[in-house]
Amino acid sequence: MPHATGRIDAARAVVFSPLDGTGRAELVEQRLTDAIVSGVLRDGERLPSESDLSRSLGVALVTAREALEGMRDKGLVRTRRGRDGGSFVTFDRDTAARLFDRRLRTHSRIELRDLALHVSAIAGTAAEAAAERASDDDVETLRRVAADADLTTTGGARRALSRFQLEVAAISQSPRLVHEEMRLQSEAGPLLWLCLREQEYRDRSATARERVIAAIRDYAPAQARGATIAHIEDAFHWLIDERARIDALAPDPADTSLAKELP
Repeated sequence: MPHATGRIDAARAVVFSPLDGTGRAELVEQRLTDAIVSGVLRDGERLPSESDLSRSLGVALVTAREALEGMRDKGLVRTRRGRDGGSFVTFDRDTAARLFDRRLRTHSRIELRDLALHVSAIAGTAAEAAAERASDDDVETLRRVAADADLTTTGGARRALSRFQLEVAAISQSPRLVHEEMRLQSEAGPLLWLCLREQEYRDRSATARERVIAAIRDYAPAQARGATIAHIEDAFHWLIDERARIDALAPDPADTSLAKELP
């Protein structure tokens, strides 16, 4: 099957992939907002036109228009008229941090654990299957993806991770795994990989990818699965620590989720 890498930007492909179910303006806005604040869509970048956006996401034109209006109201997009006009990303680091901190606080520890388990199930299975089916060319492609990774920015690290995970899913030769990986990257990825804000975790993510590549090269399915899940577990534990830090700065008396034990 065609691989999900090469000359395309895998992270952008995920952003503009069709939404599951009935497309609502809130879902479109959340998808694009996540892509902006995680750095996948860069400051100053022109977004697709309303008609192109509605077509790629599989939603009505009015839905795409409403989503862009909501993003303009939040200062995430500015629209310019005229021949060189369009809607352009407006990225502000402080605003992005506040948006994601607010989103993180809406998830309990149990919900975050469930999210990590789901992502682990899909990505781990894809890595396991890839280790059984990869050719020498596939391994070389993974090495190039790792070598091309930009770890100097949050967005660069996120794009590198997205591209790598989609390539592993493609190597598994399972269209269903590729589809589910794309869906989870758009819905869960921006939250799960918040740790890529920090250089330490960008470096740790790169090391984890090297372990997965080595396992796939050696036809070691259990090791490929284990290295993939360990990578996701690392991100999950960072989320738990970060949520506790946020709550300590702005405690919510009605929120007792962090007092619960991990399942």
